Amino acid sequence: MNATVTANQTIQEWGNGLAVRITAPVAKAARFALGLPIKVEVVEGGVFLRPVGKPKLTLAQKLKAFDPAIHGGEVMACGRVGTEVF
Repeated sequence: MNATVTANQTIQEWGNGLAVRITAPVAKAARFALGLPIKVEVVEGGVFLRPVGKPKLTLAQKLKAFDPAIHGGEVMACGRVGTEVF
């Protein structure tokens, strides 16, 4: 069994709400990443955070993953389909 990762935190004000910073060691142990959608549940004795999908990629991440050899290198791989004027 893995060792438990813990961090003592203080609830802070964030806009009209409250926030707790998730430290890097806790985020790594929980496999949390920037853009990861989560579900926040109030459970007996506390709050539970659960991932509910895959992280949403930033534009920079999408462009880095773009491979012209795989994606055809063109936005429109077919010929003209409308009233394009060149």
